Amino acid sequence: MPAGRPTLRARSIPRPALCLDRPLSYAPETRRRRTFAIISHPDAGKTTLTEKLLLFSGAIQIAGSVKARKASRHATSDWMEIEKQRGISVASSVMQMAYREHVINLLDTPGHKDFSEDTYRVLTAVDSALMVIDAANGVEAQTRRLIEVCRQRDTPIITFVNKMDREVREPLDILDEVERELGMPCVPMTWPVGQGKRFGGIVNLRTRAMTVFEAGSERRPQDFEAIPLTEQEQLKQRFGSEFDAAMESMELATGASPEWDHEAFLAGKQTPVFFGSGVNNFGVMEVLDALVDLAPSPQPRTSTTLVNRQPVVKQIEPEDKDFAGVVFKVQANMDANHRDRIAFVRMASGKYTPGMKLKVQRTGKELRPTSVVTFMSQRREAVEEAYAGDIVGFTTHGGVQLGDTITDGASLQFTGLPFFAPELFMTVVLKNPLRTKQLQQGLAQLGEEGAIQVFRPEIGGPMLLGAVGQLQFEVVQHRLKTEYDADVRLEGCQYTGARWITADTPAELREFVNAYPQRMALDAADTLAYLCTSPYDVRLAQERFPKIHFHPLREHAGLALQTAN
Repeated sequence: MPAGRPTLRARSIPRPALCLDRPLSYAPETRRRRTFAIISHPDAGKTTLTEKLLLFSGAIQIAGSVKARKASRHATSDWMEIEKQRGISVASSVMQMAYREHVINLLDTPGHKDFSEDTYRVLTAVDSALMVIDAANGVEAQTRRLIEVCRQRDTPIITFVNKMDREVREPLDILDEVERELGMPCVPMTWPVGQGKRFGGIVNLRTRAMTVFEAGSERRPQDFEAIPLTEQEQLKQRFGSEFDAAMESMELATGASPEWDHEAFLAGKQTPVFFGSGVNNFGVMEVLDALVDLAPSPQPRTSTTLVNRQPVVKQIEPEDKDFAGVVFKVQANMDANHRDRIAFVRMASGKYTPGMKLKVQRTGKELRPTSVVTFMSQRREAVEEAYAGDIVGFTTHGGVQLGDTITDGASLQFTGLPFFAPELFMTVVLKNPLRTKQLQQGLAQLGEEGAIQVFRPEIGGPMLLGAVGQLQFEVVQHRLKTEYDADVRLEGCQYTGARWITADTPAELREFVNAYPQRMALDAADTLAYLCTSPYDVRLAQERFPKIHFHPLREHAGLALQTAN
């Protein structure tokens, strides 16, 4: 953890000059934003590629600086090693950079499956995704889960096949597997010549030139030699049979692939594929250019507003003048000295300027952050202005939760931030009863953050933790001890699942709660949940109370509850 509050300095992204005789519009700013997430299975090279994108955009000057700073920050704590594995620190989760007069917002995602819920929420804040695939292993388990989330939202996906400088699978086989897993056709944009020790480079199908591979993590794009494909004799002489084989397989791949259709890509029905080696800076510039040239600018986002107690869907356009954003991530104790929290807000419309009056729609209270920042590598920098597509951090001491909609006045609620019913439960037992206040504070803040789901039984008794994976318990147990001085023991319990519940009328809900008092619990957002001890519990309860609605997602329960009230 940093020793003190980071020094903030104003930062402004360079922007094109605006024509002052035209009516004021935020469209020129929003159209040059690109907001995307990097997704992959652990160890596919996501962190390395993230760093090289920063390096090539000029956001950092020395290769290895992100990892080096991260490692030095995390080396003193076992939990920080776990955090590094899940990839949720500020340095790796949100980064903003400028490239070719565009503002690129890059969101890292946890690779470990135990933190997939955090990843799902991050994916709600982006307009596209960059999928990194290990060329030796192909599409792996965690990548499949992330692909499914992207497909559910029709998120455009750019594919980067990494580690071509190693002994890997044939590119045609990789392409075939990606197509099967994605359920959409692949369109190769670059094509590898050889692999492993025989890796000669990549052919850029758009420029019709071959970029020659040279190993080394210090090389920049201008350091790589490019040879036009018209120089066939020279290429055959230098790369021999590897070049001939690459040309043959490239023709097969392009012949079997559809023509590039940008609209199909934007609809999530086609993916461009790039090959390279992130650790050697090779093939990275092509990906960075693709993010600018192909990836979409901020898209309209769906919100709801209540009209006559009924939810009405409303589209929020990026260039709308009113500020609106949604909290998709909360990180507690970013600064150990001040116990602050940062609410990560994806802006959906309007413009942010310092001193704006903002309101949290869930509570109706004014939001008064102590500072508002953007992120670049390890640095936080004060916001001068931000537009739709940007990620801004509101530094607060409470009052903001995951899924909160923040506006400058308009009454609306963004939807789509998922909270999945946990599959694993543990009971929290405090070793020192005198630390009860610290435990309650810690569980409340970690529950709001989404690090774990916290359930408070209605009839009293020990608090319950619900998780997707075992590693979440280990992280939370360590954080309770180190950040809140609450040493706890986690014990097994009889519960194996939960469902959030709503009813058409308050009377029906009261009748159900009175029938199952020992199964009722409130989560961190004070939403009522029914705890299960077997898969049959929900079915039996549903048969007995057919007018009760059981929700596997809290987002759905929250909306239904809002409507009922």
